[in-house]
Order: sequence, then structure tokens, then C-alpha cells
Amino acid sequence: QVQLVESGGGLVQAGGSLRLSCVSSASIFSINTMGWYRQAPGKQRELVATMAGGDINHYADSVKGRCTISRDNAKNTVYLQMNSMKPEDTAVYYCYARYLSGLRYSEAWGQGTLVTVSS
Repeated sequence: QVQLVESGGGLVQAGGSLRLSCVSSASIFSINTMGWYRQAPGKQRELVATMAGGDINHYADSVKGRCTISRDNAKNTVYLQMNSMKPEDTAVYYCYARYLSGLRYSEAWGQGTLVTVSS
């Protein structure tokens, strides 16, 4: 079973930058899709960015042009670089993985890392 551990959250001023990291317990070569979701207080969890096989990246409209998802295969780590941050980016950010386990797909979530953007 894949385990994910996020880090890099914290307090940042509006307009600032932050980079989140997600370390996988399994080789990310074996993972079909990795990504980041976020959940703001009182709101549903929403997609931020995903990276599928072949480096096919997808971003939510709210972060396009401000966020970049990338990976370091040697470190089994996926990153989310966030720039020009806004107070509405404040949320708990979760790392996500979808992978083939036997003949079925499974999902894994990290414990979340809190990002707070002050105005």
C-alpha cells in the first residue's frame, strides 16, 4: 500500500510563494496518477493539480499560471510550486495517488499540510 507524506505548508503573505512536497513510499514510476487537492474551511475538497503517466498535467482554473506540479523520480517525490499566492489559496493541501494494486486501482491520501495566506 502506498503511503504519502506531505510537507512544506505554512504561513505566507499574499503574493508570496510556497513549495509543497509529497514523498511516496513506493516508486512513483508505479503510480498512475499523482496530484494535489485542497480543502478550505467549510468547503469541499477540490482538485488543484494532477500529473498522469507521460507527464500529462492538469490544473484547476483557479491556479492555472500560478502553480506547477513536478516530480523527482529519484526521490519518489512530487512537488507543487505555488506562486502569486492569494488568501483564497488558504486550505489544507493533500497529496493523492492512484495506482494499480493487483488487478484493481487503489487510492492513497496524505495527512495534509496547512497553507495559510495572509492578506
